[in-house]
Amino acid sequence: MMKAIRIIYAVLMLACLVYSGSIYLIGSGTFSFVIWLGLAMLFGIAFFLAGNSRWLMVPAVLRKTCYILIALALLTMIICMGAMASHFSDKGEKDLDYIVVLGAQMKNNGPSTIFQYRLDAAYEYLSENPGTVCIVSGGKGANESVSEGEGGKEYLMSKGIAPERIIAEPKAVNTMQNITFSLDIMQQLSGTDKALRIGIVTNNYHVFRGIYLAKSLTDNKICGIAAYTIPWYLPNNMVRECFGIIRDFSKLQ
Repeated sequence: MMKAIRIIYAVLMLACLVYSGSIYLIGSGTFSFVIWLGLAMLFGIAFFLAGNSRWLMVPAVLRKTCYILIALALLTMIICMGAMASHFSDKGEKDLDYIVVLGAQMKNNGPSTIFQYRLDAAYEYLSENPGTVCIVSGGKGANESVSEGEGGKEYLMSKGIAPERIIAEPKAVNTMQNITFSLDIMQQLSGTDKALRIGIVTNNYHVFRGIYLAKSLTDNKICGIAAYTIPWYLPNNMVRECFGIIRDFSKLQ
């Protein structure tokens, strides 16, 4: 039995190492690959402790503490991932007043893959709803030659969306600022008296947090528009998103 458990730990450790390498190689500009290195290390420690009854030599109070922490971490992740999954199929509503595309990395040759999926979802919506105005939000990072807002606008224009339907918001550096600054633009253009209908466009795993933050900032009607995510990278994005949800929820409480 213990031998089988050690084999499982070894396989999980190797899987995390391989997955971490694949995340590192895409050059996303984040350090989320470190999460998988950390998990590989934990499975390696579990592999070691499972041999020669080493785990049973650990003081009982420490073992119980580890079990509790693991259970709490798993429960938190299950809740967060369930919340994300509940918005994977969001398609928005027809004829929204505005849609907001949440920025992601701009590369020298155009939007990163993850940003392109968001912009393509916005393009599809704008093509089907000609009265909707789009705000593309995102500032210029140290590894970007142009702001995400401006680069995203150029991309949508290249696909045939009229420039007067696209507003670039070039200063936001996180999801909260994406939404806050975009709401400020809407208020300037539409005034404070009109009730607006707004769509938040982002990758499927990110829609839940985008909607939650937007609803915490405005009484306007908010809905989500979920963009595609390559399945291989979805586990990494969802695990990383758990930390974003926990951080933002704790700030807003």
